[in-house]
Amino acid sequence: MLDRTLRAHRSLSREQRQALAEVVFNVGLWRRRLGFLLGNPEAPVPALLYAFLHRLAGLSPEDAVRLSGIGEPQPLAAGEPPSLALRWSLPDWLAEHFSREFGPAAEDFCAQLNVPGPITLRVNPLRTSRAALAERLRAEGVETRPGAFSPLALHVVGPKPNLYGLDSLREGLFEVQDEGSQLLGLLVEARPGETVLDLCAGAGGKTLQLAAAMENRGRLLAYDPDAGRLDRLLQRCSRAGVSTVQVLRAPPEGVLADRVLVDAPCSELGSLRRGPDLRFRLDPASLSELPRVQRDILARAGRLVRPGGRVVYATCTVNRAENEEVVLGFLRESPGFRLVPPGAGWLDPSCVREGFLFCAPHLHGTDGFFAAVLERVEG
Repeated sequence: MLDRTLRAHRSLSREQRQALAEVVFNVGLWRRRLGFLLGNPEAPVPALLYAFLHRLAGLSPEDAVRLSGIGEPQPLAAGEPPSLALRWSLPDWLAEHFSREFGPAAEDFCAQLNVPGPITLRVNPLRTSRAALAERLRAEGVETRPGAFSPLALHVVGPKPNLYGLDSLREGLFEVQDEGSQLLGLLVEARPGETVLDLCAGAGGKTLQLAAAMENRGRLLAYDPDAGRLDRLLQRCSRAGVSTVQVLRAPPEGVLADRVLVDAPCSELGSLRRGPDLRFRLDPASLSELPRVQRDILARAGRLVRPGGRVVYATCTVNRAENEEVVLGFLRESPGFRLVPPGAGWLDPSCVREGFLFCAPHLHGTDGFFAAVLERVEG
């Protein structure tokens, strides 16, 4: 809808287009709360826009009427919505899930799901340093500040820039990657000369990170069932100066890697702030169906790592059934593995919960991520 509107109004200035995009985003994001204010969960879009502009954006009723085109002011409910789901515009089942996961902290977590996440960059050490990248970006008109948890992270400060128009991106100096996501790659602790397997590589953001950690020396295998994603990975490798990646078009067999990263397919509850519709498109059944797939992938990873090597199991979700329970089940069935502390010596202790990496928007400003570091016992 937004793309169609912008194409139909090509005369809008950059600032006007950005303001329109933000309004459309927020109406989609807040539609449950807006429906509550209007007393109509199925209220049409112009009415939702009026409620957003008047109650949440603070415009006068007259300005909200004029900009929404509804004809006359609408009565709006007073006071706070009575439930977590209505306050933060979530499906009921999802608000209940977060209440079980976080208890009293669910309010803070859900509030942060309605705040846009920062634009975070990961420096490519094969091309430059974080300090040098910050200077280069400043020269290109983009201000940044260092991340608090990843030594590779820079957060963009100020208005959203057109990153894809920057020469520094075309030269492969950085990738866009959430700071929490960067921690997952860092937990692998890949070293030059090793054999490393990225078992769920996707389009390769973490694969590129692993290649940089290996200083382009060693064997880096990348597998994903989506061939199109692997093609995009190869394109990104060229831009980033990565030469060690070997793309696997079939599931790996007979490999004994020093390190295996399993960035498992998941319900993605940790990244809901990245889009207004994500929460409403979720299938609640996936929270109970995905663990079977995740257990199978983790078991495969365990067969592909050498004695003394490590497996990092990671997700971008907030669901113990997909996180802790998958890992603990694997450990019960795999006595040759042990859980080791994540990021010993470098990871901020606030990112560790019950022996696992756990970061979340209300605690760390990152998307929600989970990871377990598993070591195969030698002998």
